[in-house]
Amino acid sequence: MTARGSGKKEAFRGFPPEGLRFLKQLKRNNKRPWFQSHKDDYEEYVKLPTQELVVRIGEAFRRFAPEMVADPKISIYRIYRDTRFSRDKTPYKTHTAAVFPVRGLPKNSGPGLYFHISPEEVLVGGGIYMPDPALLRAVREHIAARPKQFLQIVEGGAFRKAFGELEGEQLQSMPKGFSASHTAASYLRYKQFLFGELYPAKIAATSRLLPAILDCFEKGMPLIRFLKEPAARAVSSSDQKRSMVAESIFV
Repeated sequence: MTARGSGKKEAFRGFPPEGLRFLKQLKRNNKRPWFQSHKDDYEEYVKLPTQELVVRIGEAFRRFAPEMVADPKISIYRIYRDTRFSRDKTPYKTHTAAVFPVRGLPKNSGPGLYFHISPEEVLVGGGIYMPDPALLRAVREHIAARPKQFLQIVEGGAFRKAFGELEGEQLQSMPKGFSASHTAASYLRYKQFLFGELYPAKIAATSRLLPAILDCFEKGMPLIRFLKEPAARAVSSSDQKRSMVAESIFV
């Protein structure tokens, strides 16, 4: 959209009130017949604003995070739940969400940025959520080799003021191969490396939503950049192993 006569884009105004209303109603009526009869509301008031928001984030990334991917086709999660292995058989998610991976890395195999909007909250953050063993090992080794750089990020004033302490599940004891006397020992026990901010759901329907998301993302980028290096090595090592297996099969 452009402002009339100016040639400039209007500010992102947030989600229409009908968007949050739809998500609230979906939570109470999480059944296929209800969703199908209200699908036009979902498309207009939830899906389209989410797509526009992702595009606006992508435009802002050119300024402070050009290595991050913001593409509606890649970033936005489907509203449909995978219920195959879940006791909860409700067919739809009751939030809209998007993830922004590092360019050149698989969508869910490295650090990324994330937001979701639900009837209860707006969550904005990032990091590494569920690393596989190879990625987790690579991240720990990277922290162990560069503790000063890592500590300057996660214990620095800007990060602490924005997010508090680094979040994520932790081991009770040190992982094998790492010393309990290491400078960054407490962080080597982490199994996840996360940061984020929570906002009231009502911010989603205002023009403050996009600036809040961008502010969080920009403050979290130093950690994303630190984590992308070991992630790239882990992916490269995994690709190399698959290549060796393939070669052994076809020899």
